[in-house]
Amino acid sequence: MALERALELFWTQGYEATSLADLTRAMEIAPPSLYAAFGNKEQLFLEAVARYVERYGGFTERALAEEPTARGAIERILHEAAAEYTVPGRPPGCFVFSGATNCSAAAAEVEEALRRMRRASEAVIRRRLERAAAEGELPPGADAASLAGFVATVMEGMSQQARDGAGRAHLQAIAGAAMAAWPAPRTRRARPPRR
Repeated sequence: MALERALELFWTQGYEATSLADLTRAMEIAPPSLYAAFGNKEQLFLEAVARYVERYGGFTERALAEEPTARGAIERILHEAAAEYTVPGRPPGCFVFSGATNCSAAAAEVEEALRRMRRASEAVIRRRLERAAAEGELPPGADAASLAGFVATVMEGMSQQARDGAGRAHLQAIAGAAMAAWPAPRTRRARPPRR
């Protein structure tokens, strides 16, 4: 329960803006107990990130594993992101995108940890799109790395929009617009009619 409270506080305020006093008050523990349980603020933050991924962040991997087409998986990911980023009673947006931005040099390791997570997520999407290209689902010349970057960028933008107050319907519309830009699958040329 204490970790959940820390997660919500970090998610709402970000790493650097969250003080140890904020954390001990929210977690209802004394500073020595925080240090004994988590080591320091950075370790507590990283445990909160792991908890976030475990509870809220698995929709990308599930969609990639369960959907039969890459296009279907990406569409599902974007629509589920729109839903996840706007759940009532939770901080808006994605904690992995917004938990540590514009931090000082003292928080460089925390920023890098989240950066690695974002890159890993994009790499999983890229691998699925590379498979789609090899299977002919994408048109010739489609760049899986650029498409994966496009998906990650749309998700990050949707996260920021949610933090700025955009509702689920608006984010769903953005997801739909992103899919309208998705490359059409390779099609076979129709044979000319016999005469």
